[in-house]
Amino acid sequence: MCTSSYTTHGIYSASPATDPRSVEKRLIARGLLAGAIGAVLAFAFARLCAEPVIGRAIAFEGGRTEAEQAQGVHEHGVELFTRGVQSSAGLGFGVLIFGLAMGALFAVVFCVVYARAAGSAKSLAPRQLSVLLAAAFVAVYLVPFLKYPPNPPSVGQSDTIGARTGWYLVILLISVVLAIAAVLFARRLADRVGVWNGRLLAAGVYLATIVVVMVLLPTVDETPQPLRDASGAIIYPGFPADVLYEFRLLSLATQLVLWVTIGLVFASLAERLVADTATSERASSIAA
Repeated sequence: MCTSSYTTHGIYSASPATDPRSVEKRLIARGLLAGAIGAVLAFAFARLCAEPVIGRAIAFEGGRTEAEQAQGVHEHGVELFTRGVQSSAGLGFGVLIFGLAMGALFAVVFCVVYARAAGSAKSLAPRQLSVLLAAAFVAVYLVPFLKYPPNPPSVGQSDTIGARTGWYLVILLISVVLAIAAVLFARRLADRVGVWNGRLLAAGVYLATIVVVMVLLPTVDETPQPLRDASGAIIYPGFPADVLYEFRLLSLATQLVLWVTIGLVFASLAERLVADTATSERASSIAA
């Protein structure tokens, strides 16, 4: 739990309604709710906007498989789940789990930030929440996305998918660690150059470092190239570039829907909870 000494001085009282652990649990529960709502909206957006693109990718896969079989190539094993299941129930379940995880993570980070702000009324301002959410989005999703963007169905090879997943987790971990280090660095610089200058310098160091990391990490190219026969003639084209571009753009838009919804819903729920907690604390103080 995200308790700290700050939460016991001027933020919460010892009464059940304002007990630190109780408030933190309710904040995390609201984070989970915000994540679930964001996941539902993100899934609806993906189904409405990305489904035609996914259909084109699946059609390409089917045509390429037929062309390979005509050439005597039989490399495709039996799928555990059909493409239809993957793009409906599978997609929905994946988005829901991710949304719940991000909602809970955002709530925990908010607990820490709010506690260190000593419970000031301004600590719940939308601007501060927006900065926190934007930083989390960049570190957790945008940076890994830029290096290893998602691929639609039919783009991927069995001998590279493991390496791609591993490198994606590596850059995700590095990005999160560097983001935390940047926050600590900005706090150190605040006394010397001011709060905003310190944040800008820390952000610049983060960006410069992560760019170097992205350059050093290997590139994994899984886009299917044109299929050729023994004479070298193209018998089936490579994966359409426009489909790949649209899928990745829509994937980014889906994540934006998820993250923005989490931020808006959690801000509203958390502000109401903290306001009620402050009211209960004042009432307990008057009664005492």
